[in-house]
Amino acid sequence: MNPEEAKNMTMVSEFLILGLSDNPQLQIPLFLVFLLIYLITLLGNLVIITVTCADPRLHTPMYFFLRNLSLTDIYFTSTITPKLLVIFISGDKTISYVGCMVQLYFLMGFGCIEALLLAVMAYDRYAAVCDPLHYFLIMNQRVCVLLVAASWIIGFLPAETITVSVTRLSFCASNVVDHFFCDLLPLLKLSCTDTATIQSLVFVATALMAVPAFLVILISYIYIISAILRIRSAEGKRKAFSTCSSHLTVVSVYYLSGICMYVRPTSAYSQEQGKILSVLYSTITPMLNPIIYSLRNKEVKNAVRKVIGKA
Repeated sequence: MNPEEAKNMTMVSEFLILGLSDNPQLQIPLFLVFLLIYLITLLGNLVIITVTCADPRLHTPMYFFLRNLSLTDIYFTSTITPKLLVIFISGDKTISYVGCMVQLYFLMGFGCIEALLLAVMAYDRYAAVCDPLHYFLIMNQRVCVLLVAASWIIGFLPAETITVSVTRLSFCASNVVDHFFCDLLPLLKLSCTDTATIQSLVFVATALMAVPAFLVILISYIYIISAILRIRSAEGKRKAFSTCSSHLTVVSVYYLSGICMYVRPTSAYSQEQGKILSVLYSTITPMLNPIIYSLRNKEVKNAVRKVIGKA
């Protein structure tokens, strides 16, 4: 950096988040839509947590992991949506520098945790379908707790590394984030510092964490499908596949939206496309997860009816 560039550089104390639309007439409708999505997300995931805790029949490894997935979804969407609702209703688009970095950290952290939990759940389904006689020996309580604890600890490691790297960037051209939250790619576009190192860091972090998680899911389902195809009765095949269909649907939605969002070079980044994909990834997916598990899982539906009946 030459002296002239250093002279023109200013310290950023806050960012301005533009949100989804500048049209004043859309602010209230958008507020109502996202408030409804947020409430459905909270309610749906809290119902999953409540019924899987209340019903002794659901005190199994599968539902232990599902509770943690629902908890992660609540934290993930709560990192974004409340600030977005404030922008819609009050027009206050400012966020402090520290607040922006904190939001970035938790977004990446909970996103990584969800990827790891989905991999753990895939391994759980593999054990249930491919080795049912030893399932509760393989997935005992100690193993389940260790897998969840490892997911939460490991998930925040790349988030911490990348966030610390972002704090070392200089923002001298503008503090206007053309997005509805402090996401990584819009922040990199604002920086007047060379971001090649951080982009390489993101690539390495993805390769070390997301790729192994995806491979665990892929290999688990290769074995699961192979085991299901060896079942002779149609009813047996249906029951075996029904235990995996909800998880497979959630995995598909999560990875498709995540890949479209982050696995592309910064030069190919489009603000409008980024916003649309971010809405799907950060608000719609956490809302869909409990709905998918509730609609496609007979045990969850029965537990929900039981809890409602008691209420």
